[in-house]
Amino acid sequence: MSRRIEIEITSVNGEVATWRAAGAKLPKGSLATSLLPSGTTAGAEFRADVEQNMEGVEVLAVLPVKTASPLDLRGERIVIAPKAHTGPDIQVTYAPKGGKGRRDGDGPRGRRDGDGPRPRREGDDSRPRRDDKGSRGPRAGGPAGEGGDKGGRPARPARPGTNDRRGPRPERPAGPPMLTVHRNAFLATLNPEQLPVAEQLLRGGLPAVRTAVAEQNKTATAQGRTTVNADAIDRIATDLLGKANLAMWKDRAAGAQSAGRDLRLRDLRPVVTSAKTVNLDDEARTMLKDLQAQLTAQIDVLSTEWLAKIAAAIESKNALEALTLAARPPEFRMQVASESAAAIAALASESLNENLAPAQWIVLVQAAVASPMHRTIKPTGIPADETCRNEAIKVAGAVPELAKLLGMRVPPPPPRTVTPRRPRPATRS
Repeated sequence: MSRRIEIEITSVNGEVATWRAAGAKLPKGSLATSLLPSGTTAGAEFRADVEQNMEGVEVLAVLPVKTASPLDLRGERIVIAPKAHTGPDIQVTYAPKGGKGRRDGDGPRGRRDGDGPRPRREGDDSRPRRDDKGSRGPRAGGPAGEGGDKGGRPARPARPGTNDRRGPRPERPAGPPMLTVHRNAFLATLNPEQLPVAEQLLRGGLPAVRTAVAEQNKTATAQGRTTVNADAIDRIATDLLGKANLAMWKDRAAGAQSAGRDLRLRDLRPVVTSAKTVNLDDEARTMLKDLQAQLTAQIDVLSTEWLAKIAAAIESKNALEALTLAARPPEFRMQVASESAAAIAALASESLNENLAPAQWIVLVQAAVASPMHRTIKPTGIPADETCRNEAIKVAGAVPELAKLLGMRVPPPPPRTVTPRRPRPATRS
């Protein structure tokens, strides 16, 4: 689809003229002088209908620049004669106050005074007629229309332990800011015919370029126009792929650096690990060193806090808290020290006894199964409850001591889950 821009002619050489966007460096390109008025020189400005394709910007037509339209040079302006105002433009009529009832004869349901009571329907004896209209007590909260509560119904109390749904939601930690400084600098160094290819590379890599070329060729074939050379575009994309990936990584790294300590570990680690897939230059290597130091510092802080919480849980005899912390380290490479692991196992073994409430025993044994020291935990008893017994049978493979308490044969440990590795591509000899 074509669009209209303002262009400036930069040079005229025979049958070819060069142009650029008026007041800017890009986009730019060349066009045939047959589209320009005769006598056009460098510096002239026009309006041009252009179309963007994979090979660059193509000029379809050239039009003169819009000029200010003359205002009534021939005296042909039409003047509307003003009307003479004899009174106010708007009339306001207020309704009388206090008249809520229907007027006489107003509508099909209006009743006049002296008509007597309304006759009852035949066979309608289910509800007796109320003769004394004053016997009804006043409605609680005032009459209708004054904001009173209907029927004196009290307000529904809030459920205990629940918060207001319409209350403010807790703010989630923000991810790294998205910067485009390095990508813009990369695009500024390219030729006009490389820009569309680079933009597709930044959007989705080589697959995005090939998809765009296929769609453009399909549209050109349907419209009877010439198609572009897909192999040539693919070679251009392959040459630009390394620089495009480097620019994208630099923008991610710059965003992570600007976030500082507020950046979560789960957002910082992918930036550091993805540097292995990019050919780094000197600037990128410096950025990577800063990010690695930032990652190491965050891991040290989280590890110290995690170990301190485990020590506090052991000291306070909170077996559930200690098992939960041991099962969820902030860094997957972190491990509980052997002394702390032995203390957690002893605390959990002492807490899992037959005197514990069945619901608490089930929660504690599930936390023990999820912990890394589940095979060293030795419960001292099982509550006399069918649910606890079924749960013990279910997790006896992870906690072997439960099988001994149940009088069962100790089942083998659950199989280790191994993540299948991708086969390496065959190397050429």
